[in-house]
Amino acid sequence: MSSASSSMGDRLAELRLRRNMTQEQLAERAGLSIDVVRKLEQGRRKTARLSSINALAHALDTEPSFLVGQPTTFEIRTAEDSGLPSVLALRQAVSPIADLLGGDTDAEDPPSIEELRGSLASTENIRRDGRMSEIGLLLPQLIRDARTAAHAYTGSDRAAANSVLAVAYQVAATTLTALGKEDAAFTAMERSIAAIRQCDDPALETLTASTLSWVFTKQGRLADAEHVALARAEQIEPSFRSAPSELALWGILLLRAATAAARLKRHDAVTDLLRMAKGAAESMGGDLLVYATPFGPTNAAVASVNFLVEMEKSDEAILAARTVPALASLPPTWRARFHVDRALAYDDLGKDRAATNALMKAEEDAPEWMRYHSTSRRLVEDLRDRAPRRDAVLLGLADRLGLIG
Repeated sequence: MSSASSSMGDRLAELRLRRNMTQEQLAERAGLSIDVVRKLEQGRRKTARLSSINALAHALDTEPSFLVGQPTTFEIRTAEDSGLPSVLALRQAVSPIADLLGGDTDAEDPPSIEELRGSLASTENIRRDGRMSEIGLLLPQLIRDARTAAHAYTGSDRAAANSVLAVAYQVAATTLTALGKEDAAFTAMERSIAAIRQCDDPALETLTASTLSWVFTKQGRLADAEHVALARAEQIEPSFRSAPSELALWGILLLRAATAAARLKRHDAVTDLLRMAKGAAESMGGDLLVYATPFGPTNAAVASVNFLVEMEKSDEAILAARTVPALASLPPTWRARFHVDRALAYDDLGKDRAATNALMKAEEDAPEWMRYHSTSRRLVEDLRDRAPRRDAVLLGLADRLGLIG
């Protein structure tokens, strides 16, 4: 049974039977009620909280991405596209055959450092907008260009080229993870760490810890995700008179750790980490974008909503969502994720129309990102299937997300 064509319940039942487990045994191992397992397998529920999905994946010894059935390749929107985004091209850029067999990998002249930085900035803008297919088109060439420059240059230019290369590898890691290619993403992270060692940039080391924590979280390696983020946060812990960029990097790590703790259902740890992150954000006095990741009072408030949803405090999440300051200042994908969290909270409270409206706001902010976001897809499918009558808004949204049925 293919992951792409089957439902979450089908995949859950398939793996459970392979493991020779009853529904009761799976529920016990995952620490969930038997009712959750039964409803998922019977198709009466299309979605579950991420903490529950992680628990089921751990009990079945699989990745969460397999259970949720996220898209595994770049979609092609039009048949007339002259250049097509390719997972294979991204894999080849991250792991070129010359690294194994030797040979000339630098046939072209290296671009200038200014050109490299311009290409990276453009790619980061595209990523923040959630335009996945464009990333698939541009990122392989950026990685090849940065590798060529890192091999060709010396001194400060070589360090600068490695800095661009390190960030490009991390963009590759997040892109591959979003497509369910977690092992390839880990390879990209290893390459990023190797590049960072050639440029001696402490801020990039912190960015690596943040990205690696996110990759581990998507893999279901929650304890590892929390450890990586907290270990680096302890190393760089600032005073509240530190520069805003230092506070932002520390705060980003705290939120990464809190995400893992939330999915481990360690709610006291989530509360403590969020309190420290909010303190750092308040000391900054405003929001800041650090290596394409926002942090400040707005993102800390958005994270608070996310954690309340994870902790099944939906009423509090809705109230907190109404007090988020300056939401428009966040990148489109962050705003879209916030609206998805609102939708999840409304769904939990049985307010389907409000959940649908929140999802429409998310699509308005980042339409292509929505098509790759497994939580959004599952929630839309769930809302569509239980609507009492044909709902044109939901049907249209489901169609745009490529959901069959």
